[in-house]
Amino acid sequence: MSAAASDLILLLIGVGGVLVFASTIGFILQRRLSPDGSNAVIENLNARINAWWVMVILIGLAFIAGRIGVVVLFAFCSFAALREFITLTNTRRADHWALAAAFFVVLPVQYYLIAIEWYGLYSIFIPVYAFLFMPILATLRGDTERFLIRIAEVQWALMICVFCASHVPALLSLDIAGYEGRNVLLIAFLIIVVQLSDVLQYVWGKLFGKTKIAPRLSPSKTVEGFVGGVASATLIGASLWWITPFTPLQAGLLAFVIAIMGFFGGLVMSAIKRDRGVKDWGYLIGGHGGLIDRLDSVVFSAPVFFHIVRFWWSAT
Repeated sequence: MSAAASDLILLLIGVGGVLVFASTIGFILQRRLSPDGSNAVIENLNARINAWWVMVILIGLAFIAGRIGVVVLFAFCSFAALREFITLTNTRRADHWALAAAFFVVLPVQYYLIAIEWYGLYSIFIPVYAFLFMPILATLRGDTERFLIRIAEVQWALMICVFCASHVPALLSLDIAGYEGRNVLLIAFLIIVVQLSDVLQYVWGKLFGKTKIAPRLSPSKTVEGFVGGVASATLIGASLWWITPFTPLQAGLLAFVIAIMGFFGGLVMSAIKRDRGVKDWGYLIGGHGGLIDRLDSVVFSAPVFFHIVRFWWSAT
């Protein structure tokens, strides 16, 4: 067994252990405080834990399947997220050609370019070519009502749900000296740090949170939760240096950056939800809302993480 496979299995066992512990705590709390299912907080907690089991299993299977498995998984996530986003936009019948192109041309082409590692094209395909040609398709239908708003919403949906999300599997294409065959662990590092930052911000906020950080966008977020969560995620990232090509200090600094980006990603996506008048992006994941509700932090941190690693560590 290769060192990369051993580290991946060890990491998955560790994550599984954390989930077993969380499931045990959730079971005990339910038996003691919510035997009839009347405690909404505990029921929501257990729904989230169950959802995490499903997500971790799917991600673990994708990792084991290798490059194709990871690309296919995130392509599916992009498709589901794009669908959630588009349902909240002001699109009209005249936009159907552009939307069809977004789902069935732009998205698969972007992930195909990721799969064949064509950095020179997948890094500009959506923000240059898709952004130029999709308005042309909409224009051909002749409907100018709210045209700018309609086009901007679809372009932003593509940027968030496809372009940014595709930078997660794009980490597999980086050529890092002495790290060959281990790039899947970079994805694991990114996801673990960002998601634990979200969870720990919630926990610290519940325990010590007093000062609202953005009450109009996300009333549950507090300064204390933000500081505690980001600091904790930074320490966790530093402790995971052994699965990365970074030193402990470098891993901690990168964890700090992506935790910060993840936090602001969550705020931006919350602002969009408030503008649309909804609580969640969808209902795909029990206890978590829609897929974008889980991806919002990741999609904002992934491109930044990818380009930092590519610039400082990759030979390509």
